[in-house]
Amino acid sequence: MAEIRRGLYLALVSFLGLTWTTGVIAFPCDQILTSPSPPSTVDSVRPSDVSVLSSVGLDSNSPELSGVLSKLQELMSLFNPSLLSPFFDPPSLLSPLFFSDSSLMEQAEEVALQLQDKPDSWKLMMFFVPMDQLCACEQKQALSAVDETVREVDEALQLLQSQLKKTIVSVALWDGEQASHQSRNCFCSGSVREGEVKLVRAMQTFALQKSLGELLERKRWFYKSTEDFTVVLQESPLLRETSASGASYTDSYHTDKLLVQTWTQLLQPTVDNAKQGDFALPCPSEFRPFLRTSANSYLKESNDVSLLVESLTGTEMPCLDLSPSPSVPNTVHKLRPGDVKVMAALGDSLTAGNGIASSPNNILDVLTQYRGLSWSIGGDDNLTSVTTLPNIFRHFNPNVTGFAVGTGRQNNPEAALNQAVGGATSHNLLTQAQALVKLMKNDSKINLTEDWKVVTIFIGGNDLCDFCKNSLLYSVETYIKNVREALDYLQKEVPRTLVNLVEVLHITPLREMHTDTSLKCPTWLVNILCPCVIMPKDNSAALQQLEALNRKYQTALNELVESGRYDTRSDFTVVVQPFFREIFVPRLPDGRPDRSYFSADCFHLSQKSQTQMARALWNNMLEPLGNKTTKHDFVAGIELKCPTKTSPYIRTYNNSDYMYAGPPPTPDPITNWGSDFSCVDLAPSNPVPTSVHRLRPADIKVVAALGDSVTAGVAAKAKNLFDLSKQYRGVAWSIGGDASLETVTTLPNILRKFNPNLLGFSVGQLALKKGFNMAQPGAKSLDIPTQAEALVKALKNNKEVNFEQDWKLVTIFVGDMDLCNYCFDQYNLTAEHFSRNIEKSLDILYQSVPRVLVNVVQVLQIDPVKTVQRNTIGCGLLQRTQCPCVINPTTNSPEMEEIKRINHEYQAELEFLLSSDRYDGKEDFAVVLQPFLHNYFLPHIGEGEVDTSFYSLDCFHLSDRAQAEMAIALWNNMLEPVGRKTAFNNYTYDRSKLHCPSQTNPFIFTKMNSLPEVTTTPPPTVSQSTVSPSTDPTPSVTGPQPLCSPELPVWVPVLAAVGSLLVGFVVSWKLGI
Repeated sequence: MAEIRRGLYLALVSFLGLTWTTGVIAFPCDQILTSPSPPSTVDSVRPSDVSVLSSVGLDSNSPELSGVLSKLQELMSLFNPSLLSPFFDPPSLLSPLFFSDSSLMEQAEEVALQLQDKPDSWKLMMFFVPMDQLCACEQKQALSAVDETVREVDEALQLLQSQLKKTIVSVALWDGEQASHQSRNCFCSGSVREGEVKLVRAMQTFALQKSLGELLERKRWFYKSTEDFTVVLQESPLLRETSASGASYTDSYHTDKLLVQTWTQLLQPTVDNAKQGDFALPCPSEFRPFLRTSANSYLKESNDVSLLVESLTGTEMPCLDLSPSPSVPNTVHKLRPGDVKVMAALGDSLTAGNGIASSPNNILDVLTQYRGLSWSIGGDDNLTSVTTLPNIFRHFNPNVTGFAVGTGRQNNPEAALNQAVGGATSHNLLTQAQALVKLMKNDSKINLTEDWKVVTIFIGGNDLCDFCKNSLLYSVETYIKNVREALDYLQKEVPRTLVNLVEVLHITPLREMHTDTSLKCPTWLVNILCPCVIMPKDNSAALQQLEALNRKYQTALNELVESGRYDTRSDFTVVVQPFFREIFVPRLPDGRPDRSYFSADCFHLSQKSQTQMARALWNNMLEPLGNKTTKHDFVAGIELKCPTKTSPYIRTYNNSDYMYAGPPPTPDPITNWGSDFSCVDLAPSNPVPTSVHRLRPADIKVVAALGDSVTAGVAAKAKNLFDLSKQYRGVAWSIGGDASLETVTTLPNILRKFNPNLLGFSVGQLALKKGFNMAQPGAKSLDIPTQAEALVKALKNNKEVNFEQDWKLVTIFVGDMDLCNYCFDQYNLTAEHFSRNIEKSLDILYQSVPRVLVNVVQVLQIDPVKTVQRNTIGCGLLQRTQCPCVINPTTNSPEMEEIKRINHEYQAELEFLLSSDRYDGKEDFAVVLQPFLHNYFLPHIGEGEVDTSFYSLDCFHLSDRAQAEMAIALWNNMLEPVGRKTAFNNYTYDRSKLHCPSQTNPFIFTKMNSLPEVTTTPPPTVSQSTVSPSTDPTPSVTGPQPLCSPELPVWVPVLAAVGSLLVGFVVSWKLGI
């Protein structure tokens, strides 16, 4: 009986379309509370009382919202099965009412019309307010769009109130484009940088959320308008979040997470909500059983943040000797503060001055850039009232120039040489340096060749904030390359310059501002601005990865300068200022973080912090190398240091008697693409498993592969054009077995560490030694069923293989040649045909081969291949011959856009096929989609130049180096749970990238073993407050608890789930996703 219940449970999960992860959605409710009598007011409506679920605000650009609504309907039907009919039929979700591009008002009118014949039914209406129509380039424009949206929402809500009774309207702000920072309907001018757009858009989201709350309060909906109609604002927007771990989540993952957030905010709040985790569905309780309204859940907290703002922003100048050098020095190593005539700065919002003087309650003012107060470049007032580096230098030289005053963006004349850009990453640093040099050359007050200059660079915080979105773009190598390019440019263009290179701050302690709820910080807003720092859980692998990257950034800056690269002439140097290496969070007397050191968003820094930063930077400049302060305490009393008679100069390596460590040793040349192996537990299962979901790497006895030229190893080790047709199957990523893992990284060579007796891998180039590598050069998806049939025959005929008992691993990768030839045969190379060919191949394996795990590798994102170029015959003519439909079209041509579209459709069709239960009917067979090529990144060397070492001489086929990287990515994908798999490649050389099975997760992941372990619990009961406990004995249940009441027929939720699956399919088909 337990197994039957488990089967039903898993079937229901599969039908509901949930992607299970390590923090999976679970339905923990052991009671489905019903009202003792029909509720008479909106404040006593329980989920089971709702008969109609409707929505306003869906459009064709919001498939995730339709998914949330569909799953919410399924969830609500567990409380009230009649929700499914007669009022709501799942196909109606596809009508213009529920999937429309019309305005909110037009949708409100239509839904009111359709629901007027349900006056006696309690209705729950999800009112989604979309952000994707709002433009977010400039602050004024953004806030104007907010006002217009609030007006439209107000009109629609008034209409609904006039037409509907017995209705709870739950208003939720929706933004599915935060990850791209910019709406598809809004194209900002070139002068508005991406980082600025991100900041403006985040603040626009906050402004709209705040304005909607003010609207409901102003209209008295915040309390209650009538006994049978109310409007409630969900307390935080629905946002498509970024993975904190760097994994690329599936769309279903995001839908599930949004569902949990929506459901949680529909119920009355409980003190336990914060403890349940990201994917735990809360339950109505006997004490708080109702849907949330403002009256039954009114927990409004005052937004007034009372902060003690002390007068700590001015500084007394203690130095007596303020004189410059007797004559202008010719060397930077004898530069006194009084010799400096020009100040400049590059960086991000902390240097641009965002929110420095914003009042504690004015979060929107964080968009204001108080450049005149900026720690390293501001020049407002004087040192006694505003402590900045220029105001300190002005005591030594009143004629110093370049500092910023007032407010404004970097292109404002008053910004002067403060060219920092809000939201900037290291990628933007060279552009800032170029703008700075241009300003210097065009400024009549600056003598470029004679004036001594101090340039302060502080960058990297936003790289850390976004690193989990793209670990390659924000890798240590990329970060230091960006900094190096900017410094190289300054060294070339600007003489007589000392550059302060401030270490990126130790960022993780700032998380504490968002763990103490008493501080009332807008954490959801900072999640938009800095997801990779705020989102990771304490002690998580993601947080450890962030901490390690933070330290590596700091170390890399020092190594760059220690190389001596910027001390090749006497009038230019770069000095690392390390005071931010360790920071201490400022605290109140009661031990809580002191919010007064932060701006209104609890992310940017206030003038109190900027004051301390300016003091710390000045002191670092006067401290000798090797003895600089490396810790920063925001609340410490930092006294300004002074030049001395024995040490009157700004410190450099030369005047500090400091010896650079020199460039790091040149690594040994790479002679092979092998990998180091660190896994310890190599034992097979005992006894041999009968379920594919309990399969350990050591249990695999046979490997096989189907595919095209990539799997055939074509040209992988080609040394000349004559080698391009050779098949180097022994180094093929998924099936090669040349040498050993130490010199050749392939999937079989990894598996041979677990089972030295592995069979089926290819060796060398001879066809006789190809093993079970059935791949053929030039193969399309149409050829894969034939390969599958050949594989079945080969397995049966091989005497070394125990066909019935041996566990087999088959890897399928195809699609490149379909795409490369799509423009010649669009009828036969559609996404539907591609999917059908894969389905036929899998059906052959499913029906013919026992004990099989099949890796289906996602279709490669192929358009980046177009950027692989070398000025050779192979990379010109031959590349075009191999893949004409991708290589020949120009970059932004309609033909190229069509290839990108069909590429995406291939990927979507494959995901749809493998997310079904078509291959779940056998315990010894599973198919897993490995998505590491879904987003394809090519490593670069230099500015925009693709590293062609990953490609063969024709710039199309993969080299043995790329084959090794694909093997690593495939193996690591196999050890990641379904729904949490990495969906991009990471082509960076590292012999230690291979993951290992863990004691808690020793198996290769499938859909089923990616599910959570479900603890034993008693079955749920349907109860009313007057129901007494049953006297019938209830047998104990082993395994997962049922989702529904025993009185609820099993076919009801299953039917609902089937309906939902059909809806999702049709919606996806309609959208072309």
